[in-house]
Amino acid sequence: MGAITGTFKGFGVTFSHMFRKVVTTDYPFEPPTPAPRYHGRHILNRHPDGLEKCIGCELCAWACPADAIYVEGGDNTDEQRFSPGERYASTYQINYARCIFCGLCIEACPTRSLTMSNEYELARDNRQDLIFTKEQLLAPLLPGMEQPPHPMRLGDSEKDYYVGSLTNPGTSAGAERSPMGPGRYQVDEHPGVTFPGAEQAAQRAAAEKGETA
Repeated sequence: MGAITGTFKGFGVTFSHMFRKVVTTDYPFEPPTPAPRYHGRHILNRHPDGLEKCIGCELCAWACPADAIYVEGGDNTDEQRFSPGERYASTYQINYARCIFCGLCIEACPTRSLTMSNEYELARDNRQDLIFTKEQLLAPLLPGMEQPPHPMRLGDSEKDYYVGSLTNPGTSAGAERSPMGPGRYQVDEHPGVTFPGAEQAAQRAAAEKGETA
């Protein structure tokens, strides 16, 4: 008797789905919007004057359970300053063939430099292209920001940056709900670097142009 009841319960789930409305998504032209705190591709944030928040401490690399992050720290100088304080990340890479999007790296970051956006279009034809460089991960320059290297504009020491971040956090504010979502991540051009989402954005723009023609 129990087996028969179980069978009808199983078919009940099937029949209940048969009469539901089918939801069709016009992907990739109308990509679905992920949850506000969706763990997508990473962003290396900036201070309000454009200096990088990453200080090259490598704590994110140590926290990563998949060994997907590689960081090399460098020293800031008065002539070449990329972040407040003494150190910055001269090399920063994330291997998305290994990354499991657990978020432990962003919890380990002491400066809120590393956050995760809602970008999920990360498929590539070449495994080498899944290794994102610092130039690809850096947040774009917002109005009022200056491309490093340049002197500290917000104070005489790094302390001024972290005290002021409570009221003026720079690009890390709302990065989890970044409008730079699937295929829309806008960054400065760098020679020889193909940025994620660029190809999808070009295809979407061409399709929209064809529809309006």
